[in-house]
Amino acid sequence: MTLKVVSAAEAKALKDRGAAIVDIREPDEFAREHIPGAKNAPLSKIDRLPQPKAGEIVVYHCKSGMRTQANAARLPSDACDAYILEGGLEGWKTAGLPVAVDTKQPMELMRQVQISAGSLVLVGVFLGATLHPAFYALSAFAGAGLVVAGVTGFCGMARFLALMPWNRRAARG
Repeated sequence: MTLKVVSAAEAKALKDRGAAIVDIREPDEFAREHIPGAKNAPLSKIDRLPQPKAGEIVVYHCKSGMRTQANAARLPSDACDAYILEGGLEGWKTAGLPVAVDTKQPMELMRQVQISAGSLVLVGVFLGATLHPAFYALSAFAGAGLVVAGVTGFCGMARFLALMPWNRRAARG
């Protein structure tokens, strides 16, 4: 199903008329920053969430709009009038519209994985070039982990980072 894409200004007007703003990002992303009044309906659990009511107006969004566009067919839209927010949360912010930010929430888990994996690669290359070539294995290990995560959907580093004390505050969905 193709959902109509609306600008941030159009989405704001729909919201002001009672439309539901539905954020399909994961709870850790939503907890850190979201559109005020938005509901969190993570894409990973979309099949188990309540369906919109008949006639309800719903505007779906993610961070940039790409995740929402790519998964439009999975979004509940049969009984409701459904839209996609152009540019997602970033488009909303670019339009100068308000965003609820909680800087006490941890950084999104996938960003933590990217920073950690990138750091392992850089450290491995640096140590391999300056101390001993065996340290290049650290970079290979990080690269292999990213490939496994991409192919299987299982990310051991994300699971490990989720257990860290700074991530225990993240909203659970």
